[in-house]
Amino acid sequence: MSYTITVLPGGARFVAAPGKSILDAALDAGVALPYGCRNGACGSCKSRLIAGNIDYGDYQESGLSEAERRVGWALLCCAHPRSDLTIECREPDAAGGLPVRRMPCRVETMRRLAPDVMLLALRVPANERMQFRAGQYIEFVLKDGARRAFSIANAPHDDAVLELHVRRIPGGLFTTRVFETMRAHEILRFEGPLGSFTLREGSVKPVILLAGGTGFAPIKAIVEDALHHGTNRRMSLYWGARRPQDLYLRELPERWAREHPDFAFVPVLSEPQAEDAWRGRSGLVHEALMEDFPDLSGHQVYASGAPGMIEAARRDLLAHCALPADEFYADAFTFALPPHSPR
Repeated sequence: MSYTITVLPGGARFVAAPGKSILDAALDAGVALPYGCRNGACGSCKSRLIAGNIDYGDYQESGLSEAERRVGWALLCCAHPRSDLTIECREPDAAGGLPVRRMPCRVETMRRLAPDVMLLALRVPANERMQFRAGQYIEFVLKDGARRAFSIANAPHDDAVLELHVRRIPGGLFTTRVFETMRAHEILRFEGPLGSFTLREGSVKPVILLAGGTGFAPIKAIVEDALHHGTNRRMSLYWGARRPQDLYLRELPERWAREHPDFAFVPVLSEPQAEDAWRGRSGLVHEALMEDFPDLSGHQVYASGAPGMIEAARRDLLAHCALPADEFYADAFTFALPPHSPR
C-alpha cells in the first residue's frame, strides 16, 4: 500500500510505494531531503515525525539514540511508512535537485597515498559530465548488484576526472581488488551524485571541518571549492589519524594555511610512536577541537569519518561547546563486512 508523506516546513508532498524507505521515495519523486550514508549510521537524515506511524527499520545507535526515538525522531533512510505521514526536517540547502545518473567511467590513474590508501582517478565520458556538489559521493554498482560508496575528493569546477581516496579494508573484496588487481583503463559503473554533506552557503558563520582518516576526501573537495569561489568565511580543519603517514596529503592543507590567512590546519595523532618524533597535537581529534573552541555557539561543524568519531563529536560538541544541533553536519563512513560483499 502506498502512503502520502508531507514534509514541513516547506509543505512538499510525495508518495512512498510499498517497500520504499521514506528517503528513497523522496529521491524517486525529486524531493530534496538531507542524507549522507543511507544506512542508518551518520544521522544526517534524522527528522521529526509529526503525525503518522512508521517502521523504524535497521539503524545504528550512532545515528539515532533511544532517547531521540522516544521523542519522535527517526532516520529517513531506514524508516518505512505504515500510514500517511507528516515529517519535519531541515532543508538540505542546494545539494538536492541534481540528477542522479548511472554512468560508465574509466580508471585513469592509480597512486598510493599511504600503504593502505589509494588515490583512484576516474575519467567520465566527455559528453556525459556529472554535475555534483563538493562533499557528495558516488556508489560503484558491481556486477552482482552490490554497491560501494566513496566520497568525491575533488571540487566540481574540475570535473573531467573524479578523485577518490580508497582505504584498504581487511577482507574487503572491492578494496582488495583496487589494491591488488585493478589496473588503469579498467571500466567501472557508478551512480551519483549522492548525499547532502555540502557547505551551507547561505550562512556566514565560521566553519569547523573535522576529518578522520579518509574522511579528509569530502573535506578536501569542500575546501577546494570554497577557496576557488573566494570564500570570506573563516575555516579551520582538524584532521585526525593514528600516525603521521596516515595524514596522507598533509602537505596540501599545510599549503592552504600558508596561502590563505583565514584558513587554519591542525593535525592530530591518536597513536604517535617514539620513532615518529611527533611534536604536534595528540589524542582524539574532536577533543583537540574542544580545547581550541570551548564555545561553538556561533559556528558550523562539518564532520567526516568513522561512525564512532562522528557520534563522539556530535555528543561532546553539543553537550560541552554549545554547538547548535542543527549546525552539526556529518558524513559517516561505514563498511560492508563478511559474509556479505565487503567494501
